[in-house]
Amino acid sequence: MISVAEARQRILALLEVTEAENVPLKDATWRVLARNIVATHSHPQSAISSMDGYAVRGADALPGALLQLVGEVPAGSTYAGPSLEAGTTVRVFTGAALPQGTDRVVIQEQVCQEGTTVTLGAELEASRFIREAGCDFKPGFELTAPRKLDPASISLAAAMNFASVPVRRRPDVAIIPNGDELVYPGDDLSPGKLVASNIYGLKAIVEQAGAIARLMPIARDRKSSIRNVLEMAATADLVVTIGGASVGDYDLIESMAFEFGYERSFHKIAMRPGKPLMAGRLRSTPHVGLPGNPVSALVCGYVFLVPAVAAMLGRENGGLRMGHAQLEKSLGANGPREHYMRARVSVTDGKSSIRVFRRQDSSLLSVMSSANALAVRPPHDPARDPGETMNFIGFQGFVQ
Repeated sequence: MISVAEARQRILALLEVTEAENVPLKDATWRVLARNIVATHSHPQSAISSMDGYAVRGADALPGALLQLVGEVPAGSTYAGPSLEAGTTVRVFTGAALPQGTDRVVIQEQVCQEGTTVTLGAELEASRFIREAGCDFKPGFELTAPRKLDPASISLAAAMNFASVPVRRRPDVAIIPNGDELVYPGDDLSPGKLVASNIYGLKAIVEQAGAIARLMPIARDRKSSIRNVLEMAATADLVVTIGGASVGDYDLIESMAFEFGYERSFHKIAMRPGKPLMAGRLRSTPHVGLPGNPVSALVCGYVFLVPAVAAMLGRENGGLRMGHAQLEKSLGANGPREHYMRARVSVTDGKSSIRVFRRQDSSLLSVMSSANALAVRPPHDPARDPGETMNFIGFQGFVQ
């Protein structure tokens, strides 16, 4: 058996970065920027007022000064007159371009206007209330790739005047459940049948990571059924099978895969849960075979599929949210496999603590649904006392 780290690296070695495509900015939220985009203008393009008030020459901004009002500038327009002379002012509004010759705004709360006569107050704010040209960015400023385009990045790209942006095509991940015992949610649950629950959790995991998940028909425990579904998935960027990769008489995924010219990278890893994991190439298509137990599949989804999707999107950080927290309760010594234990991280007064759940059976989805993290224990990790530091992987959407 190989280590989790080596298994992850071998999976990543099977993958290729998806090509770039241009999409409208309105559709680009949470997509991964494929290339740097470069500003060709300053933002703002000219000095603008940050408040409603009166634009003046700095030398005229004296307490009690009397100024002659010669015009006004709403946001979105410019002053049509010449450069302001001494003793004159122009009414400006938030976001309006400053008239030539002015370098300060006196806010309207500190001004008294009667007709065209403007009297400045006895006390004036020290601030100039001006946003200088290019104070946000100048020509040549780059929004760098790769990055997930969050709302702030989308707004920045819009301010840079990009109506569309180059992003990585979302990887196509085909998810194949396997087993005669499986039925879909809502189907008849006759004795001996199980709901194929893990395919929906895996779909959520890979889509939140940035891929498109394709739920394939259930591959029954017959070579003809498995062959048909594998053929249907052949165009995917990554094929994920669930179950059928162990050593039982009806575990046919691996033997059927070899009929597809399977190039196996590995089978079985020193991980708990998730020991039966396998990976390789189905013809030219990368493949990951996950264990069938619901929690095992989901844990492997976080540990392996999230980094896989990140790699296909050209992201170098692996997509995992790593952290550490103080253990709330003691733990016994760990065995020979790296253990990913369902846990809950919470923060009190700025300090993170982690509670590892007592029940860790790989079939318990109710426990998994209460977790927001996986506590990571190395092989042969000694017994742990409360207060010791524990490393963890936070689930996507994890809030510390």
